Amino acid sequence: MAAILPETRPMIDPDQLVQWYEHAQRDLPWRRPGVSAWQILVSEFMLQQTPVARVEPIWLTWVDRWPTPSTTAAAGAAEVLRAWGKLGYPRRAKRLHECATVIAAEHDDVVPDDVDTLLSLPGIGAYTARAVACFAYGQRVPVVDTNVRRVVARAVHGLADAGSPSSRDLADVEALLPEDSGAPQFSVALMELGATVCTARAPRCGVCPLPLCAWRSRGFPAGAGPAKRTQKYAGTDRQVRGRLLDVLRASASPVDRAELDVAWTTDTAQRDRALDSLLIDGLVEQTADGRFALCGEGGD
Repeated sequence: MAAILPETRPMIDPDQLVQWYEHAQRDLPWRRPGVSAWQILVSEFMLQQTPVARVEPIWLTWVDRWPTPSTTAAAGAAEVLRAWGKLGYPRRAKRLHECATVIAAEHDDVVPDDVDTLLSLPGIGAYTARAVACFAYGQRVPVVDTNVRRVVARAVHGLADAGSPSSRDLADVEALLPEDSGAPQFSVALMELGATVCTARAPRCGVCPLPLCAWRSRGFPAGAGPAKRTQKYAGTDRQVRGRLLDVLRASASPVDRAELDVAWTTDTAQRDRALDSLLIDGLVEQTADGRFALCGEGGD
């Protein structure tokens, strides 16, 4: 009786992927030589759920103005929120300021280089900690974002999409990493492949540098789950929060409630709910006389 051998999954050839990356990579400023670990960390905060095109000009201005954790911390939370501008999800800006404060005070103004210490910092989760350890310090650690998960799902597992994140993701990517010093370059190349070629909606399989892909060899089977809904912005609480923050960013002093009320007149209950959420998140403060200001500008 013939032995039943386990199925051999396609692996991603590091040399081929890195060779492709060397000529196909986008010229992103946070990938250039001389960029500090702190500046890479700033880019990772900004890039969460935000397109590169929106991040790049704000990042360039930011690191020129505040090149270190200590300069960022000294700026104050309100100025950081103003500089964050239209990147969205402003809690990231507040957490970045908190992170800068801790690094300046407790780590001699140097971003830690190990994953566990990075995870202890405000606003840093599993992806960001490993991204900084890998891209800033050249460590061999698996870096797993949405793009990486999609490439692995298709090339290795033969699936159209990655499904929900799971504990298996880190092990899957770690198994692909080269054992030598080329691991960080492989990691960024894998991420770039998912961002520019192996995209979610219109993958460009004709220019993919991978000679072996389980999804392609199986005839591109469709995903099993329901199609993902496009996340809307217009009319949401996020938009209302943004309108209210715009009023406060534009003012050098606390504003009356009436100035906030005119920022969103479509649904007054929604406006009140959005303002309450900004207060709860600590992005907005109320002064003793009942006016409103960005965090840190509300006075005693």
